[in-house]
Amino acid sequence: MELFDLSGKTALVTGSSGGLGAAFAKVLSQAGARVVLAARRLEKLQALAAEIEAGGGEALAVQMDVTDPASVEAAFKTIQDTLGGPADIIVNNSGISRDNWFTKMTEEDWRAVMNTNLDGVWRVAKAGTNALMEAGKPGSIINIASITAKRPQHTIAAYAASKAAVDHLTRVMALEAAYYGIRVNALAPGYFKTDINDEFLDSEPGEKMRKRVPMRRFGKHEELAGALLLLASDAGSYMTGATIPVDGGHLVSTL
Repeated sequence: MELFDLSGKTALVTGSSGGLGAAFAKVLSQAGARVVLAARRLEKLQALAAEIEAGGGEALAVQMDVTDPASVEAAFKTIQDTLGGPADIIVNNSGISRDNWFTKMTEEDWRAVMNTNLDGVWRVAKAGTNALMEAGKPGSIINIASITAKRPQHTIAAYAASKAAVDHLTRVMALEAAYYGIRVNALAPGYFKTDINDEFLDSEPGEKMRKRVPMRRFGKHEELAGALLLLASDAGSYMTGATIPVDGGHLVSTL
């Protein structure tokens, strides 16, 4: 179990004001990491930080808009100035979706998804990797991809394309960062209830999808914890460039 211990590590989680991001932050804190909570809604981050600290953890709330280069730069400066060093673990979790048929999607919606889900991952990973390199420290970057990067679904062209790009970007980043002792991997969740998809999963089409999952259910947030800790900790010290699906067998379901 010592391999999974994150004591003495600092973990940054973007998009941690709710949903999977908040769950990831709690898991990392419980494993011993000091967590940096990053999102646009500072008041929600502060509430989560208070909850983590009430449970004996250590948390710092930092406002960050991953679509804004200046905001990302300022957030990393705050981390450095406040904590005296860079984040050892970075979870690139921020993401949005604008569902529509690709023939009807607006330029604005397409760019909004790409700017958050793809460009934001690149911005944060770039800033985090440079901070680790300057400090001469190893680290772990965990990008949140999706099983929609592998299998098509109606009306999510922008979301699926952005996640497919993140999946491959992870491998390129892993190749370039490996020399510096920085590992880059990805998690590809299946269907877990979040602010993005809860309305769909509760609908009739969502129920039909649930029946196509080999395990016949959607995932629970805590069921991502094992894969997250594997990639964040020394238990995964020889893993880089990997994408781990956690999906109840959805990707291997029959056509």
